Amino acid sequence: MLRIRLQRRGRKKRPIHHIVVADNRKPRDGRIIEDIGRFDNVTPNNQLDLDYDRALHWLKKGAQPSDTVRSIFKDEGLMYHMHLIRLDKSEEEIEETLSEWREQRDEKEDEVPTRKERQQALLEAEEKEFQKQLQKKAEEAAKEKAKQEALSSEEDDETDEESTETEEDTQEASAEEDTQEAEEAVEAEEDTAAEDDVDEKKAAEAQEDESDEDEESAEEVETSGDEEQEDEEESSETEDTDEAEEADSEDSEAKVSTNMLAKEAISHIKNTPLDELEGFVPEDEDRVTVQRALDEKKEND
Repeated sequence: MLRIRLQRRGRKKRPIHHIVVADNRKPRDGRIIEDIGRFDNVTPNNQLDLDYDRALHWLKKGAQPSDTVRSIFKDEGLMYHMHLIRLDKSEEEIEETLSEWREQRDEKEDEVPTRKERQQALLEAEEKEFQKQLQKKAEEAAKEKAKQEALSSEEDDETDEESTETEEDTQEASAEEDTQEAEEAVEAEEDTAAEDDVDEKKAAEAQEDESDEDEESAEEVETSGDEEQEDEEESSETEDTDEAEEADSEDSEAKVSTNMLAKEAISHIKNTPLDELEGFVPEDEDRVTVQRALDEKKEND
């Protein structure tokens, strides 16, 4: 039985299919009877070069098209032409009917977008959605920042009130101390001369004790100064470590596709070796264009 089918030609990853008439018992790439056209399904518009008259001739001879070829013939009107022939329509009626059918087909093709247009529309839709998500995150961050600032201002007000109360208490205590000291001074003036001598001796001893205490306090101040310097060095080292960890975390977060625009992510995938793209597209990446770019990168490599 005669068969109209596709025969693969071309090179690796760039096929071109020939539409051929061959015996059904022959292998796909075996001997053919006639080559009646070309079909290139790699191009966006599925370019077709078909000998209409020869295809119609072999259909009249009883050749059966494969499923793919039947779909191609149906789009070109060949199967409708054969249907009209089986209905015993005249050539004029067939030509008139086919002309009307072709006009309707062309109108439908103008309404249907091409593959490139669909891809562009999908990319634009994903970009808009990504921009909305970024704007939403920025608004949430601004609200959180305003909330934190309000809380910190309330804490500052409470601290100011407490400091004011403490100052008032300190002033009252100092006034009481001044009054008490004045009373003690009056009592001291009424003491006897003997008591003054004793006081002088006690004062001399007190001065010696104070000199000793001053030396001890100086040593304590030096020791506390060294401890404060060590604490400052440790805190500076801790801050440097935290800043380095934050920088590393920011770099790791930036090197994922969900933190980039779709165009930037696709460009990064195309310009980066495959072994360095591990983890770049996370599981929560729902943009089809980015996933498709990664799949094409894997296929090409």
